[in-house]
Amino acid sequence: MIDNARNIALEVLYKMDESGAYSNIALDDMLKNNRKALSDRDVSLISQIVYGVTTWKLTLDEIIKKYSSIKLKKISIWIINILRMGIYQIIFLDKIPKSAAVNECVNLAKRYGHKASSGFVNAILRKVSPDDYLQLFDVKLPKAEMISKTQSMPLWIIEELLENNTIEEVEEICKNLNLTPCVSIRVNNVKTTKKELEEIFNKNSIQYEEGELDDFLILNKAKNIENIEGFKEGLFTVQDESAGLTCLVLNPKEGQMVLDACSAPGGKTVQIAEKLTNGSVIALDIHENKLRLVKNAAKRLHVSDKVKTKALDARKAQEYFTAGQFDKILVDAPCSGLGLIRRKPEIRYEKSLDDIKNLARIQLSILENISGLLAPSGELVYSTCTISLEEDEGVVNQFLKLHPEFDLVPVQVGKLPKQNMVRIFPSVDGSDGFFIAKLKKRG
Repeated sequence: MIDNARNIALEVLYKMDESGAYSNIALDDMLKNNRKALSDRDVSLISQIVYGVTTWKLTLDEIIKKYSSIKLKKISIWIINILRMGIYQIIFLDKIPKSAAVNECVNLAKRYGHKASSGFVNAILRKVSPDDYLQLFDVKLPKAEMISKTQSMPLWIIEELLENNTIEEVEEICKNLNLTPCVSIRVNNVKTTKKELEEIFNKNSIQYEEGELDDFLILNKAKNIENIEGFKEGLFTVQDESAGLTCLVLNPKEGQMVLDACSAPGGKTVQIAEKLTNGSVIALDIHENKLRLVKNAAKRLHVSDKVKTKALDARKAQEYFTAGQFDKILVDAPCSGLGLIRRKPEIRYEKSLDDIKNLARIQLSILENISGLLAPSGELVYSTCTISLEEDEGVVNQFLKLHPEFDLVPVQVGKLPKQNMVRIFPSVDGSDGFFIAKLKKRG
């Protein structure tokens, strides 16, 4: 009999490989369709396997290559994911007996492979041990390649990080990008206070700790956030502290007109709106369907009256708005998302160096086309959720060379030291990787 949880995990992994589905979306869809037949323990195991296999895929494949006489590209998607699942359980889930992991994978191979598949899977998994992972550290390779194999990180990302960090720092960054992130929430001060929300959490036995920022709490063991009292009522929203810093740097004031040039899904839009009593924020996104996410967030958090949306490419915004119309502009630019690898582990395999270069060109184009809409003495904040130098400092420095009417404004936010540009790494700050720069237009 095939274990239902592992079967579902395999189907999610197959869907990701076959159709390019995102891990969180594919997993959520599969869990919703099968929730009645699954225990909480099943759901936990499925999530562990899906995110674990996705995170450690390059490392797992190194171990498969060690024992397989068949090249990886000739192994079917079903069977290679069964092998990855088995090796992941043997090496990283020490509470699962090796015999159970092997037997369940063999059963899956009988269902999804051909006649010889189960024997092939059994032969490889019987040879695997946790030592196989440890031995990867001893292989005589250049340090960058060793990090790539042991931390399941494409070599090009490591080389990109080495442009601005030591090899030891890069290794630490990669290690932290593989950790399971906690859930960070922001209190909606429009509807409640931090003290009142803490009282609700205490009443419902929700475990939390103080965040680094004033309006943030960390939920380390929270599950099904949407079912926690206060969420549907809009008393709080899920937001990483690094993202929350952006609004603090922008610092919108009462009565100001603010433009969020790349707004979806709307986390920063609503945060800006919460700071405005008699001002407003206009949220742009190139996709109309994504603006629904912004509208829904604004409605749940009770700031719809402060938020207006417009389906528009930020690079064409000057065709719709007038010069100098906005007191403040946020450009939370489309980016590679490498700072979010903890939450979306598949990002590392989907992006390339060419993508970075193309994105940097788009980011610069957005800044150039949006900058004319800023009023004299107005402020523009540029942010990304990546750790790529080319998309961050590279874009800002290039923009400043082309636009001498703008000055870089050093910022000090939260507990971070004052700095010209804010760069956040999970290895240092425990949050998502993020970048923030503040620019002021001369009056």
